[in-house]
Amino acid sequence: LYSVHLMNTQSSKLHEKQDQLTLELLQAIDTKDDISQRHLAQEMGVALGLANSYLKRCVKKGWIKITTAPANRYLYYLTPTGFAQKARLTSEFLSTSLTLFRQSGDDYDQLFAKCVSGGKQRIIFAGISDLTEIAYLRSLQAEIEVIEVFQPQETKSSFFDIPICNKLNECSPCDYVVMTSMEQTNDLLTLLKTQFSTDEILVPPLLLNMQYRSTEVVDEVEIKSTNHVVKNSAT
Repeated sequence: LYSVHLMNTQSSKLHEKQDQLTLELLQAIDTKDDISQRHLAQEMGVALGLANSYLKRCVKKGWIKITTAPANRYLYYLTPTGFAQKARLTSEFLSTSLTLFRQSGDDYDQLFAKCVSGGKQRIIFAGISDLTEIAYLRSLQAEIEVIEVFQPQETKSSFFDIPICNKLNECSPCDYVVMTSMEQTNDLLTLLKTQFSTDEILVPPLLLNMQYRSTEVVDEVEIKSTNHVVKNSAT
């Protein structure tokens, strides 16, 4: 039963990532019809071969039409069904985002309440992501002090008005470290455990049950993609 649940979870994550990349492709083409495949791949944040694979898939489904242009260029435009698909995916994405906002906000409220009830108020956020902004907003309503944000290799000096520390051994003393990373959760947890006890690291239930924008899913999608690239100007 566990293996079946795990397979279903992995399949769900894969489909979510596929929908996200499809939406990003449709949005990019809707914005700029003469976009090159190389620039399209950059907009999607994936390899050229994977962007090409998604482009071919959308063309096959009738969501995108391709026409030729001077100087060996191609123009892409959304068909009526392509616009409908873009609208559907956008609606689903917004619905998921609102659910994420509500659920994660409630999770952080509970974690911060735990800190306050224990008389411990000095908090460090671990990781910069969409969750960090949500946690920050909720922290303003709690009797805690977010003294720092830990993000390895980060070059910025602050997140809103909170100092950023990019080296764990240079972080300020704190009562708890609260996980706010959505993409590097496991890596950060492993790193944090070298300096903090398990009791000092608080992870919201949301992150225990899902892996948002998982790099593992991206890798899995790329492995499944074909290497054949449609001829196109890549400049």
